[in-house]
Amino acid sequence: MKFSNIAFNPPHLLKQFNFILLLLFSGIIFAQSQKEKKPATTIEYSTFSDNTNHWYSIADKHNMINSLPDKPRYKPSEIAKIADNLLLFQKVNGGWPKNYDFFAILTPQQVNIVKARKNETNTTFDNGNTYTQIAALAIAWQATKAEKYKSGCLKGLEFVLQSQYKNGGWPQYYPLEKNNYSSHITFNDGTMIGIMQLLKNILDNEPQYSFIDNKLREKLLIAYNKGLDCILKTQINDTGKPTAWCQQYDEFTLQPAWARKFEPPCICNKESSEIVLFLMNIEHPNKATIEAVQNAALWFDASIIHNTRVKTIKAPKEITPYKISVNDRVIVIDSTAPAIWTRYYELKTHRPMFCNRDSKVVYSLAEVARERRDGYGWYNYEPQKVLNKFPQWQKKWIKDANVLKK
Repeated sequence: MKFSNIAFNPPHLLKQFNFILLLLFSGIIFAQSQKEKKPATTIEYSTFSDNTNHWYSIADKHNMINSLPDKPRYKPSEIAKIADNLLLFQKVNGGWPKNYDFFAILTPQQVNIVKARKNETNTTFDNGNTYTQIAALAIAWQATKAEKYKSGCLKGLEFVLQSQYKNGGWPQYYPLEKNNYSSHITFNDGTMIGIMQLLKNILDNEPQYSFIDNKLREKLLIAYNKGLDCILKTQINDTGKPTAWCQQYDEFTLQPAWARKFEPPCICNKESSEIVLFLMNIEHPNKATIEAVQNAALWFDASIIHNTRVKTIKAPKEITPYKISVNDRVIVIDSTAPAIWTRYYELKTHRPMFCNRDSKVVYSLAEVARERRDGYGWYNYEPQKVLNKFPQWQKKWIKDANVLKK
């Protein structure tokens, strides 16, 4: 528009000026909106890395199909073909099985085998499943507007709603498996937070989910609020002050619980960091959420381990039923090492702890059997991400901006 064509005269000067500002402002908003709504052009490999790594590294007899040597994969830009694979693997109940490469270009025989097993109910959120497929199908719908991707996405969301416990948590598998830890409320491997982030993205009106109607959005909002309440209720307070979270919780008592034989109930800093980063991304958090983040940041600050570095060294080849190991890990004392944390801290005592496959708790990495020492992430740097972000976050949401005063 040529603003010189507008006749400016004193009686209407303010009205015309406001009109011009409105045009300019509308143009900015429209440009931002267009930028925000630009469809994704890829479905990234990294989203499904846990599945892919397991499929290629483990020939599981329970798998519908196993990987074939030197088979090609779809490129991330081949959105429709990847989405068709996701629909192929989606079960009748709306969920997905784990540990397949959803980018693999399958043989006709493999396709037929997967199709024939649609009614199986080995559906799970473990290893980044179901919530990631739902998100990818939404990207495919936005890019293509194909109705089948929308339908698959909606079916997946109904699975998410159906599998949620009344207390707000989600199990690792649904339908529930009997007599094992997979029915526990699971934070391990990003399960609970992955689902919550999906719901948050939808409720934040990310454009790839624009096809979701208000009725379903209301259900998802209820599920999200219940999930948030469950997260806040499960923050561990075992010495009179809230700390962080466990990897998994009993679905009835909401108490920390065992998972695998080397995963005891304890304070788990790795998964807790994911939880806190999620909570810190909530706009206008309520008082309970603010306090949860604040207390977790204090815990991370208090549980730092200094002067310690984990070093990977070459070692004689060791073959076990679980792993072929050619490396070992040792602790090195190093005054220049950055802050580090153990994955596990013992309940009540808050001592750094480790565990073997016989469920025996030990207190040093050297006491862990080599297969587990080399095959599990006993130390991590994840809490540093929280501590790096915390000062800016607390300025925004906490009146006392000196929570972490030394």
